[in-house]
Amino acid sequence: MLILSRNNPTVKQLASLKEKKGRRENGAFLVEGEKMVRECVKSGMEIVRLIVREDRAGETYSLPTVTLGADAFSAICDEKTPQGIAAEVKLPVYPLEPPKESCILLDGVADPANVGAIVRTAVAAGYEELYLIDCADPFSPKSVRASMSGVFFAKLMRGEREEVLKTLVGVPLIAADMDGENVFSFVPPDKFCLCIGNEGSGLSEEVRGAASKTVKIPMGEHTESLNAAVSAGILMYELKNQRG
Repeated sequence: MLILSRNNPTVKQLASLKEKKGRRENGAFLVEGEKMVRECVKSGMEIVRLIVREDRAGETYSLPTVTLGADAFSAICDEKTPQGIAAEVKLPVYPLEPPKESCILLDGVADPANVGAIVRTAVAAGYEELYLIDCADPFSPKSVRASMSGVFFAKLMRGEREEVLKTLVGVPLIAADMDGENVFSFVPPDKFCLCIGNEGSGLSEEVRGAASKTVKIPMGEHTESLNAAVSAGILMYELKNQRG
C-alpha cells in the first residue's frame, strides 16, 4: 500500500522519531540513507521496518516495508535531501556493567555531531564500550549520521554520574584536560577509561576527582583548544599506540 499523506498515523509516528520524546515513547530510532541502512542490516540490529519512497519500491532487504509518496517520505526524514530509503530500528538498551577492555567516558558532551563523531572514531580505534553521562542523544538523527554506522557496533551505556563512576571502580580513569601530562610521552595502563568532557566547561568535578591521571594534547601558541571530537580521536589513537 502506498501512503501519500503527511497526516497518516504511520507517517506521524515515523516523523516523531526525529525527537527524543518520540524515540523514547516508540523505543526506536530512524536510520536514513542507503549506506547507513545497508550497514545497519549487516550489523544485526533489530530493524522494525524499512521505509522506502515510491520511486524505490521493491527494495525490501526481506524486511517488513512501508512505501511512502515523496512528500510523506520527506516528512519523516531529518536530511534535507533524502535518498529515498530509511529504517525504523529498535533502540538498543545496554545495562551498566564494567568494561571488558579499555573504554571511553563522555561526560556532558552536548553537541550531537560531536557525540556521533566520537562514537565513530571509538569504534574505528577499537573502543567499543562507551559510557555517556548527561550527553546529547547518540540516537538523534544528527548523531547517527555523524557516527557513520558507529552506533550500530558500539555498546553505549547511559546512566547517572554516580552510578557510572561506581561501575568503573577499579578501572583507571584518564581525564582529558589542558592541565595534564603530554599525551605523547604518557604511558597508559593496560586497561583504562579515557574521559572526555563538555565542549565548553570540560569534565565535571566528580569525574575529574575520580581520575588517576590527566593528559593533554600540546597546542601551538595561537591555539587554545581543539574540537572535542578531534581531541578525543587524537587521544584515543595515541593511548592505544603507547600500548604498542
